[in-house]
Amino acid sequence: MKETIEHNKRIAQLTFAAVFPHYITKVERKGWTIDELHQVIEWLTGFNDSQIQSLISENVNFETFFQRAKLNPHAVLIKGVICGYRIEEIENPLTKQVRYLDKLVDELAKGKKMDRILRTV
Repeated sequence: MKETIEHNKRIAQLTFAAVFPHYITKVERKGWTIDELHQVIEWLTGFNDSQIQSLISENVNFETFFQRAKLNPHAVLIKGVICGYRIEEIENPLTKQVRYLDKLVDELAKGKKMDRILRTV
């Protein structure tokens, strides 16, 4: 799929609080836990459990979420297709970061081993 300016704006304005319950549903439906989800989010962003809850309470959008994040330097190793987009081909940095998170949640839900999800080198 080809990303558009409108698509990138929509992604930036989505609130983390609105998407987070979908992440929980996805991983729990497949037998994984919120703690494992938090581990994945912390690896990518540096946010611990209380910071994640604070971001949810503040109702921050993804633009603010990733501005505050300390992106893991190994995030560039996240590759593949998510939501019809090949991550390596996404040009907008924020959209790419959101898709990194989507991809990690998807890998967790699919039962990929944690060391592979976290790109342990």
